[in-house]
Amino acid sequence: MAQLILVVDDVSAWAPYFPSENLLDFESYLTQAPVKNAPRTRVINLCKNNKYLSNGYYCSLLAEARDQTVIPSVATLNNLRNSALFAFGFDGVSEALSAFTAENGSKSEGKNKGEGEGKGELKKLKFKSYFGRSPLPELAALCRELFERLPCPVLELTFKKRSRWELTGLATLSPRELTGEEEDHFAEALEAYSRIMWRKPKSVKRYRYDLAMLVNPDEALPPSDAKALARFVKAGERADVNVELITRKDYQRLAEYDGLFIRETTAIDHHTFRFAQKAEHEGLVVMDSPASILRCANKVFLAESFTKHGVPIPNTLMVNPKNKETPALLEQELGYPLVLKIPDGAFSRGIYKVADRAALIDTLAILRNASALVLAQEFFFTEFDWRIGVLNHQAIFACKYFMVKGHWQIYRHHDSGKQADSGGFVTLPTYEAPKAVLNAALKAVKPIGDGLYGVDIKEGNGRVAVIEVNDNPNIDHGVEDVFLKDKLYDIVIADFVRRFEMQR
Repeated sequence: MAQLILVVDDVSAWAPYFPSENLLDFESYLTQAPVKNAPRTRVINLCKNNKYLSNGYYCSLLAEARDQTVIPSVATLNNLRNSALFAFGFDGVSEALSAFTAENGSKSEGKNKGEGEGKGELKKLKFKSYFGRSPLPELAALCRELFERLPCPVLELTFKKRSRWELTGLATLSPRELTGEEEDHFAEALEAYSRIMWRKPKSVKRYRYDLAMLVNPDEALPPSDAKALARFVKAGERADVNVELITRKDYQRLAEYDGLFIRETTAIDHHTFRFAQKAEHEGLVVMDSPASILRCANKVFLAESFTKHGVPIPNTLMVNPKNKETPALLEQELGYPLVLKIPDGAFSRGIYKVADRAALIDTLAILRNASALVLAQEFFFTEFDWRIGVLNHQAIFACKYFMVKGHWQIYRHHDSGKQADSGGFVTLPTYEAPKAVLNAALKAVKPIGDGLYGVDIKEGNGRVAVIEVNDNPNIDHGVEDVFLKDKLYDIVIADFVRRFEMQR
C-alpha cells in the first residue's frame, strides 16, 4: 500500500481542514531520515512558493531524490516557469471558453464563477482548478486536460481572448491562499483525488497490497464481465490483496496502488496504453505491460516474431495495399479464398475474406488508407479455434471457440458496430488440449513477455497454426472459468502477489 504525505510550509496552513496524520511541515519533511525498504510513498507538495530554489521546489526535488512520487514534479515546476510551453493554448481551450462565456455572459463574475474583465464581451477569465477539477461543470474537461499535462494540486488559470481564447497565465497556489468556498472545493477535490488520506476506519481490514483493475463499464465486449470482475475482487480478499475497480478518470490516482490489472480492451492510441505506461513509470506491477500491448496489438509484429522463432502459422505475406503488383502476388502465393487483416484489428474486426480478384481489389482499396502494410494469409477454415490462456509461461485454461453458425469467424458484428453474435464454446482442462497446441501457445508467447495472454490457434488436417496472441484475453464467468471455477481467479491474483514480493 502506498504511503501518503502532505507537505505544507507550516501546519497552521492546515487549520481549516480535517486533521490528518499524513501532514508534515516542510522542516519536518526536510529532516526525515532515509528508510531502507520503505513503502512506496506519494507526496503532495502544498508549499506556498514553488519558484526555483524555494521550499516548494526543494520539496519536490527531495521527493524525487528519495524515489517518492510527487505532485507537482520538478519537471512540472520548470514547465510552469516557461510560459512559451503554454502560450499557444491546449486543444479545446478556445471552444470550451467560447461556449462558457456565451452561456454565462456577465454572470461569469462572482465567487463561484471565473473572474471576468472588460465591458461587454469578456476578454479575460481567471479561475482555479483543484486537482484537475472545477466547480464549473462547463470547464471540467478543460481543467482535467490541463491537470494531466501539468499535475498540480491547485492552479490559478488566466485566459485572454485575442483572435481566440489563449491560456496566458498559470500559477500554483497553496491551501493558505484559498478562502471560504474555495477551501471546500479544495478539500473535496483532494479527498476524491487521494482517498488514502481519509481511508477506512482502523477497524476495517487493511490489505498487504492494493491492486487497481482498470475497467470500462460501457464497453460492449469487455475482457471480463461483471461477474468475473467480482470474482477477481473475491480472489484478492482471499490473498490479502485489495482489488479496486477504476476507470479512465482515475489516471492520476495510479500511484496509490501496488499494481495495475487492465480489464479493458487495449490499443496503442488509447488511454489503456497510457495507463500501462504511467503505471510502469510509477514502479507498479502492470498486467499487461506496455511492451506486451505494443507487441500483441500489431499483427505484423506477431507474424514477423512467429517466423523468427519458428512458431507454426498459416502461410502469410505482408503486403503494401497500394502496390499494383499486390493482387497478382497474392493470387500466386496464396490463391483463393484468402484473408486480409489490418494490423491492429480485434474481436474479428478488420478481417476480410476475399474469394476472387474483384473482391481482392475492392478490399485492398478499403485498406490502403488504414495501414501502410496489410497482412495476407491463406484461408485455413476450422470449425473452432483453440484459445490457450497463458500466464507467466504456464497454460492456465483451454477453450474451444466455435464459429458463428453460417459464418467463418468466432464473431459476426452487426452493422451498428455495437453488438456482435458469437459462436459456442467448450472449456477443457489444459491437460486435455493436444500437446502440439499447448507447445505452440507457449512458444508463441515466449518472445512477447511473461504476462497474461490468450493464444488463438487453429488445428486441422494434421496441422497446428497460431493465428495471434492477445495481450488482454477474455476471462468471463461461465466461459473460461468453467473448469477451474474460482481457482482461475486465484491463479491470476497469486501471480500478482508473486510479482509484488519479487519487487520487494
